[in-house]
This record gives sequence, structure tokens and C-alpha cells, in this order.
Amino acid sequence: MCFGFSILLTLLLIGAAEEVGFIYNGFRSANLNLDGIAEITSNGLLQLTNKTKQRKGHAFHPHLVDFKNSTNGSVFSFSTTFVFAILPEYPTHSGHGIAFVIAPTKGLPTSLPSQYLGLFNESNNGNDTNHVVAVELDTIRSTEFDDIDDNHVGIDINGLKSDKSISAGYYEDGSHDVKNLTLISGKRMQVWVEYHGLEKKMDVTLAPFKVPKPNTPLLSLSRDLSSIVNREMYVGFSSSTGSVLTSHYVLGWSFKVNGQAEELTLSRLPKLARLGPNKKPKVLTTVLPLILVSFALAGVSGAVYWVRRKRKFAEVVEDWELEYGPHRFKFKDLYIATKGFKDKELLGAGGFGRVYRGVLSSNKLEVAVKRVSHESRQGMREFVAEIVSIGRLRHRNLPKVTLNWRQRFRVIKGVASGLLYLHGEWEQGVVHRDVKASNVLLDGELNGRLGDFGLARLYDHGTDPQTTHVVGTLGYLAPEHTRTGKATPSTDVFAFGAFLLEVACGRRPIEAQSPTEDAVLVDWVYSCWSKGNIMEAKDPNLGSDYVAEEVELVLKLGLLCSHSEPEVRPTMRQVLQFLEGDVSFPEMSSLSLTSSGLTFGHRQGSDDYVMSYSSSVWKGFSDCSVADSLVSEGR
Repeated sequence: MCFGFSILLTLLLIGAAEEVGFIYNGFRSANLNLDGIAEITSNGLLQLTNKTKQRKGHAFHPHLVDFKNSTNGSVFSFSTTFVFAILPEYPTHSGHGIAFVIAPTKGLPTSLPSQYLGLFNESNNGNDTNHVVAVELDTIRSTEFDDIDDNHVGIDINGLKSDKSISAGYYEDGSHDVKNLTLISGKRMQVWVEYHGLEKKMDVTLAPFKVPKPNTPLLSLSRDLSSIVNREMYVGFSSSTGSVLTSHYVLGWSFKVNGQAEELTLSRLPKLARLGPNKKPKVLTTVLPLILVSFALAGVSGAVYWVRRKRKFAEVVEDWELEYGPHRFKFKDLYIATKGFKDKELLGAGGFGRVYRGVLSSNKLEVAVKRVSHESRQGMREFVAEIVSIGRLRHRNLPKVTLNWRQRFRVIKGVASGLLYLHGEWEQGVVHRDVKASNVLLDGELNGRLGDFGLARLYDHGTDPQTTHVVGTLGYLAPEHTRTGKATPSTDVFAFGAFLLEVACGRRPIEAQSPTEDAVLVDWVYSCWSKGNIMEAKDPNLGSDYVAEEVELVLKLGLLCSHSEPEVRPTMRQVLQFLEGDVSFPEMSSLSLTSSGLTFGHRQGSDDYVMSYSSSVWKGFSDCSVADSLVSEGR
């Protein structure tokens, strides 16, 4: 009965203790007690040691911390986390390590540097009267302390023979294997130290900088600290150097008693200085003047030769480049990048030429290269429009994969963001005029990129694009475009609506070979909505792995963008707000949608009808490929 009462009383005492803690995201304004060679740099780094041999440095929180309710009580739970870095003069040799310390006094005045880490000396190392607990990050193997290696983490109680130690590393979540960390790599690393008062256990966890805390600690020690830790103690850091110059840094530090230490804001931590060997070139006393003169003559000769060669082989700048600025690659570089325009590098072909996959030798960047054929119907105006509009885009070769809903939704938002930029966020407005699935490219991370700007038109904001010909692909053409030949941002929105439905339903806008009356996709989606079950139109190959609210939003937004009246369609800014959830989608009943208001633009007697050809590759929606052009001339 008394034993049970004692346990209950202990729990009550532990639970009644206040949470005491602090956090330093950098130490620019920190009030720490420093001694030895420790200092705070101008940019807020806590530098425990510098370019000095056989020295030590300490940094302690200035106030005592209550670790117990009474002298004979049990130690409260506590936790701390900090980011450190060790920068040695040489990449394979360093001074000694760094330690997180709980000590009865700040400063540890009788301690020694080198292998003693600024914690103890020859006479008091291992004494029970020290009342010191430390977690060491040791980079030198000291045989007198039974160190396991020169790159380990250890828990020290009153001495430098660790109660338990392990080689530095961390557990990646989901793995049972330790991934090694090199403490003297010069890289930033994060440490978590946690003592669980009820379980009487200490855990130590390491991870590279910006890697979340692993679920599995690197090191655990079951030990009651109640007889070692006094009621009031100081917390801080200790470090030392040996015969090799080494700098030890702490970038940020958080600590709490009876609670979880607050996570550091890694983006606010100060930048890390760099330490390297002092390379002093040998001074040549006799031949130095001759060498300098020779280099000067060689430099002048080389400069003259380079200028003459540049003038001789300078490329002619075309007239149109004077207006837009030259954005050119040498044919030789593109020839090498595409391996001589080999057929095996071919991505696609269309009415304007062929597109090849290439890798630029200068930066190993993967690009798509369009080689315009002599028989191409694309004139200089179309060529200029394409390269000016797409001058900064870079294309990736595409994997043949089936996209799940999460990937499809990300592609939709990527294309919407691109269209918003073209319509209103660039220095000039751009009407793409050929928005469709086959002109959407996927990069290596399956992000959507709008490509093929061969039909694009630039215009000044506040004016109308000067277009008079109907161009595009059947199924994506707005009805007013087929009537007047004028393309506007609203006609791009109409085409984007067809694209939305295509993505969500896994079907082309028009199934030319369909034997049923559901050949026109927008009509079919509208019929599902009018029957009160718009989700019936979704791609059955999505299975159950989708967000119903997102699919329904895309289907309804596709209908709204497909409205025959341009003033009813949303702008691309509104479209992106709907997709991002910044603005709630209106009730469909308030939009007065009717079957007559959702009509694809068909050719109406225009002899100037021009259709675009697929020059890129798109794969992904269920078993359906939407990369091929859906119409041909006169169809």
C-alpha cells in the first residue's frame, strides 16, 4: 500500500512541475555564459572553438534549471535539440568533438582540452562527485576511454568512458539499417536528446540538416539520473581542440523541462562559415618576373587571336532578333545534342517539322529541338512567335505511365498556372490558340507544362490580339472563334475546359468513331450533371484512389469553361482560384447552364481553317492516349 502511494506521489510531483524552456534560432542576441575561446560570431553562430590548438570552449544557459521538485526527488523528463557543425582544417583529420552538458557549475573551470572535451581532467574523470551528464559527439578515438571509433555518439555519466556509445548515423524511416553520418564532414546536422522521467531512459537521435526527426533513436540508455542530476543544474555545450585546427559550431538550440523542446526554425539559422587549409603559394624570387612577363605576353596574344576569330566566325543576327533579342544555339551544338538528329531521338512529327530529344553538352540539360522542314507550312511569323513565346521553356522526354488522380490534378493546376501567366502576368499578353492535351508536356516529376507555341500570338495588354484565321483543333475551338476568326484569352479558356473534361473522364473531346450519341464529351458530362450524378462521367480507371470533391470540381469547372458565351466563362485567374480552393465554386444552378449553352465550335464554311499538328508526346489517362491530333484538313 505504501509502495503504491509512493509511486502515485512521484507521478503527481512530476506532473505538477512547470514546463521550463528556451529556444535560440541563432545566437546574435543570446545572453549565454561563455568561457575559454567560445564566442558568438557577427552573424549569430555560437563558435565553441576556433583556429587554436589545445584549447577548450564552453557556452552555458545563464540561469539554473530545476530538474527536480526536491533534492531526493526524481528527475523530470526533459528534451533538447540543436544543430551543430564541425569544420576541420583537413577533410580526414580533426580536433576533438563537441558535447551537450548538464553540470552543477557553468564553465567547468578545472577541465582540460584535447581528449577531455573540456569536461573533466585526469584526476576527476570518472568521479561520482562530478554530477555531470553529457552526450558526446566524438571525432577522435581515445583508447584510454575505450572509444569504439573516431566517429561516434556516446552518453557519459561523470566521466569520458561512455555508458553506451554507437557510431554516428541515423535510421531512415521505414528502414532497420543505420545510415552513416560523418561528424567532421563540415555539414550541418541535427541532434535530439530526450530523457523520459517515468521510464528512466535517455534517447539520442541524429539526422542530416533539414531531414525530419527519425522515429527510431540512434542510441538509448536505461539509467535513472536521479542520483546524478542535482535539483538545480546548468545546461550548455563544451568542446575542445587538439593538435589539428578545428572549428566547432552550434547554429541553433532549443531546450525544455517537462515537455517537448520546440522545433528549431531551420530557415532562420545563421549561415555556416567555411574553414580550409591556408594555402600560401611559394614566392619565386628569381624567375618570377620572367614568368609574369611570359604570362602577360601569352595573354595578350590569346586575346588578339580570340577577337580576330570571333569577328571571323560571328553569326549573322536576323532582323527579327533585333526586336526580341537573340536567343540562339549554334547548329553544331544542336546537331551534337540530338546525335545528328537520329531517328531514335525522335519525339514526334507534325506539319511544321520534327521534334527531337537532345542533351546539351555544355550543361547536360535535356531539351526538345524542333527542326523545321523545307515543306513546312509554318512561315517566319509563326516561327518567331513560337521561339519568342517559349524561349525559356525546357522540355523533358516523357515516360509512358498511367497517371493517378493526384498526378492529374497537379497537371491541371500546372497548366492553369501557365495560362494565367500567358494571359496576364507577362510583360505582353499571349494567346496560345492551341491548348489541348497533346500540347501538355510532363517533366521528370510529372509536372504539367504547356508547350508548342507555334500558333501563339503576342499582344500588348489592353489591346486585342490581331488574328483573322481559324486555327486549332476540332473539339477545342470556341464557337465565336470559328465565326469570327478572332482568338482571345476566353477562347483559350474554352479549350482549357475541354482539357479539364478530358483529364477527368479519360476520353477525347470528340470520339469520331463512337457509335453512340455520347460522341461529344461535353454533351455527355452535361447529361450526367442534369440527371444529378455528374460523378458518373469520371474515368472508371481511377478506381477508388481519388478525391471526390476535386473530381467533381474539375467536371463542373470544365462545363463552365465550355460555355458557348465567352462572357459566362471564368478568367484563368478565377479558374486557378477555384482549383486552389481560394474561392468557393458557385452553385451550378445559378449559372443557368443549358445544353444549348455547351456547344463545341464546328467549322462554319471557312476556307481559311488551319489545324495544328501534334509536336509533343502525352501519355497517361487510363488506356487512352490523347497525344495524336484529333482532326485532319477538311474533316
